[in-house]
Amino acid sequence: MARNIIIDTDPGQDDAVAILLALASPELKVLGITAVAGNVPLDLTQKNARIICELAGFPDTLVFAGCDRPINRALVTAEHVHGKTGLDGPQLAPPTMALQDQHAVDWIIDTLRAAPLASVTLCPLGPLTNIAMALQRAPDIKPAIAEIVLMGGGFFEGGNITPTAEFNIYVDPHAADIVFKSGLPLTVMPLDMTHKALTSKARVDAFRAMGTDVGRMTAEWTDFFERFDKEKYGSLGAPLHDPTVIAYLIQPELFSGRIINVEIETQSELTMGMTVADWWRVTDRAPNCTFMRDIDADGFFALLAERLARLG
Repeated sequence: MARNIIIDTDPGQDDAVAILLALASPELKVLGITAVAGNVPLDLTQKNARIICELAGFPDTLVFAGCDRPINRALVTAEHVHGKTGLDGPQLAPPTMALQDQHAVDWIIDTLRAAPLASVTLCPLGPLTNIAMALQRAPDIKPAIAEIVLMGGGFFEGGNITPTAEFNIYVDPHAADIVFKSGLPLTVMPLDMTHKALTSKARVDAFRAMGTDVGRMTAEWTDFFERFDKEKYGSLGAPLHDPTVIAYLIQPELFSGRIINVEIETQSELTMGMTVADWWRVTDRAPNCTFMRDIDADGFFALLAERLARLG
């Protein structure tokens, strides 16, 4: 039976690849996609989500616009990484599929209230504002949530937007704090793991060689996206962060980690948004998440290539 998922996202080229992977995988049933402000403002993230669904050949996917700013802070965006549209690289036509009228947070609440016990997995790929708002407004939805699998944070790698903070957590640390303290089953894909799954010429060429619009667009998105990491880190490629969330749901054996305690820094501007990960269990704080540290990168990119080749 397919696993029911809700993708909460701020596309973003790597978000786009994650959405394509989910739509291409029969093990997963995408109940809907909820957009949040993050990599770019909300008017672009909801538009990008619809562009991606149309590219995949799934124009009937429900897409909702959610929160346009963090809970307690001004919005920080990442056009310096993703370009002014969030999906810079290839030329993109405006989407024709409809944006749903309902607010994303309201739809999440309604969907989970109607769902059976532990039947829906939440997949946040961006700031956690929508998810935290839903949990705050309707704590009765928790029993329907099987698991939250998210991309965010880091420990040994430090941060990618400040010296200590990863972008998704930094944008809305107060939302992240709510989610990490929710008591729900939580699996985290941090920078420590995603930076071990870098693009390479051969891996990008495999997308381009598909001879499809999906393959071409993925290659062009990746070409654009990886320039930032190559310049910043001197690496040979860039990590495709967000698709690791979806890959974990399909092939969890590709990943390994540890169940630990992770707390979110919300007080200090110096370390705001830091994921304080007790990897070595030096405190008596109760474990609250599975924090991934390693990935079979070859297996991950093989899965991406095999699944994306199924799309037109």
